Amino acid sequence: MKKIVVLDGYTLNPGDLSWERLKELGSVEIYDRTQEDQIEERVGDCEIVITNKTPITRELLERKPGIKYVGVLATGYNVVDIEAARDNGVVVTNIPTYGTEAVAQYVFALLLELCHRVAHHDRRVKEGAWSSAKDFCFWDYPLMELAGKTMGLIGYGRIGQATARIAKAFGMEVLVYDLKKTEGEGVEFVDIETLYKRSDVVSLHCPLTEDNLWMINSESMGKMKRGVLLINTSRGPLIDEGDLAEALNRRAVGGAALDVLAEEPAREDNPLLKAHNCIITPHIAWAPKEARERLLNIAVDNLEGYLKGSIENRVA
Repeated sequence: MKKIVVLDGYTLNPGDLSWERLKELGSVEIYDRTQEDQIEERVGDCEIVITNKTPITRELLERKPGIKYVGVLATGYNVVDIEAARDNGVVVTNIPTYGTEAVAQYVFALLLELCHRVAHHDRRVKEGAWSSAKDFCFWDYPLMELAGKTMGLIGYGRIGQATARIAKAFGMEVLVYDLKKTEGEGVEFVDIETLYKRSDVVSLHCPLTEDNLWMINSESMGKMKRGVLLINTSRGPLIDEGDLAEALNRRAVGGAALDVLAEEPAREDNPLLKAHNCIITPHIAWAPKEARERLLNIAVDNLEGYLKGSIENRVA
């Protein structure tokens, strides 16, 4: 029976999903979290390692030649040294499509919160601000209607396309900048400078690469409309956080809503924590139960394919 170790299963399954399908494929040891100094011991002589954010390094792969398969419980697989995996004949798979609708939905949860500040106004009502108001209604944040506004999407993969469909349903014009795609129904493909210039909302949907690291910075934000809204559900290091905090505080950027940061969990000294009109959520766009259940099922399908000699979603 194959030995399988799950190094950090809690974020995927805090108790509301079942590991039973995985357990049918071998002898499984599941850990909620694994610290760096625990990895080697917990991997032991396992052939199959399942990880989400616990790093799989070259050193580990070379010290543990019994590892033949690493299943990543996420779309991004930078936690694995892919070159080392190839050098050592280790198969690596990821989960490319589980969260498309969940993340696109969350983009608009963030955007609508910027537009209406629902949680803030609920709190103000319960604090008595409405009860003491002189009028039948009360608000203390500017409110914004999306119909007729322009949304600029940087990246047009599955999530970008799903986001575009929702934006159009709200009556928004959609601009797209993507290095690989040049056409799509009901959207306008433009260069990045045009997207910055015309967009009322800029939403990031691109993978992180060496070329786009810190792409949202003082220079690029200087090309955007004053008061632009910025959404990031992609990767934190796409944004220079110091530059964004400065732009928010001087109102050049009207608001930002971020589900990801450059360093996670958030550092206590992150300047965005105190920036004007900045909403930050703790990397949860991917996490509805339905999406996590799909992720777990695909992870098991990936491993089952490996065991049968028909590998899907292979990245190494």
